[in-house]
Amino acid sequence: MYKYANPAEFQRLAQAILPWAGGLTVILFVAGLYFALFASPADYQQGDTVRIMYLHVPAAWMALFTYMVIAGASITSLIWKHPLADVAARAAAPIGAGFTALALLTGMFWGEPMWGTWWVWDARLTSFLVLFFIYLGYIALWDAIDNPVTAARSAAILAIVGMVNIPIIKFSVDWWNTLHQPASVFKMGKPTIDTSMLIPLFLMFLAFNAYFVTMQLWRMRAELNLAKIRALEAAARARAERAEEAL
Repeated sequence: MYKYANPAEFQRLAQAILPWAGGLTVILFVAGLYFALFASPADYQQGDTVRIMYLHVPAAWMALFTYMVIAGASITSLIWKHPLADVAARAAAPIGAGFTALALLTGMFWGEPMWGTWWVWDARLTSFLVLFFIYLGYIALWDAIDNPVTAARSAAILAIVGMVNIPIIKFSVDWWNTLHQPASVFKMGKPTIDTSMLIPLFLMFLAFNAYFVTMQLWRMRAELNLAKIRALEAAARARAERAEEAL
């Protein structure tokens, strides 16, 4: 693992993986959308409205997964000082915020025809909205502090504290009365969702995962290149100041 702590080694690895990850993302999205829109049945109660599920559910899963990536990278940064951990956490945050926003938006479009309302302050919706605000706060904290070391440490602590919201989101449908149905895929025993709907759901989930890998590698490379530019600019300013003092 520490072999790739070297940014140059990581850049070479990311450059080799990115074309494959990008191609796999396109293939999986095409296959997933075909099954979701054309090769899966309409629900006997919800009709074609159920097809929003193929965007909503994978987006919600990925919003939680991405936050766990950020939290894991933050712990790695604070304890083991891995040089790429902060880069990985910062790169993942806008991706996770995008997944969370997509889950909230598609949930509203799914909820209005099914529940008769765009929004209710139930436990699942509220805790998921809190997750979105945590993402925004994490991104804002990085941008608000000029010292990168202080910014990384503060953002890592915020990410770790924010982990308390993850089990609340997961078990909110079990702990409180809510409009959301209980888990139907990841549960004890077998999934209660029909196979004809489970196949496109998992294809879309894999597509979202491939998209995450592609964007994460791309954003980490961009963050490393930006850090390199900042370091070169700082070195140039230092040389200019020394030259002025020598005159």
